[in-house]
Amino acid sequence: MNIAAIDIVERFYAFMWPMLRISALLLAAPVFSLSALTVRIRVLLALALSVMVYPLFTWPDIDPLSPAGLLEICNQLLIGGFMGLALQIVTAAVVVAGQTISNSMGLSMASLIDPNLGNVPVVAQFLLILSTLIFVSLGGHAMLLALILESFATLPVGSSLFGPQAYAQLVSWSSMIFLGALLTALPVMVTLLFISIGLGVVTRAAPSLNIFSVGLPATIVVGFVVLLLSLANIGSRIQWLWLQGLLQIRSLAGLP
Repeated sequence: MNIAAIDIVERFYAFMWPMLRISALLLAAPVFSLSALTVRIRVLLALALSVMVYPLFTWPDIDPLSPAGLLEICNQLLIGGFMGLALQIVTAAVVVAGQTISNSMGLSMASLIDPNLGNVPVVAQFLLILSTLIFVSLGGHAMLLALILESFATLPVGSSLFGPQAYAQLVSWSSMIFLGALLTALPVMVTLLFISIGLGVVTRAAPSLNIFSVGLPATIVVGFVVLLLSLANIGSRIQWLWLQGLLQIRSLAGLP
């Protein structure tokens, strides 16, 4: 059986479109973008998913070296990248919540070097591990892959470009960094606020008392106790954030 070179090139061009969108998602999405997943694993995963998607849809005949093809390449990268960034906002909210709790407890100087996020407080690192476990236990990785596969039906290649409404929606969703961090860290912040007020009253009543030798240990101990008692509430809040992020991805992809 003779196979013309032009047929191979056309099949390669058609196979490239799902590969671009899926690769951009794996590069930007949480869990899949971890440094523990090497580039080789991501490439193999993107190839496997592209092989699964390729026979399910009809792909347009677009020359990737033409102006229309270059525009479509950027569009596919934007679609996959925006889907991953929508969930990275949840990760940023968890980091901000951990930084807020660390500052309230007086542990802002206690930090670790995270290979993905850089210098992160220890409490934020703990919450990141907790949020990753919650995401995996929810099946978020499977739901994310299902959403990117369904997006090829609602956002077919060559027929739709990301418009200003997608950018506006992502910018609006980015406010969840601060709102989600506040809701997650609120139990510990409120408790430590009352502790600080009490220490201020004690300092005014007994000026000779060394506030640093008493206040810092008390704040750290109470902070850890409250953090332990509020883990169930924090976990449910992180779960809510992940679900809201997946809903945002459905909205970006035009899924019902």
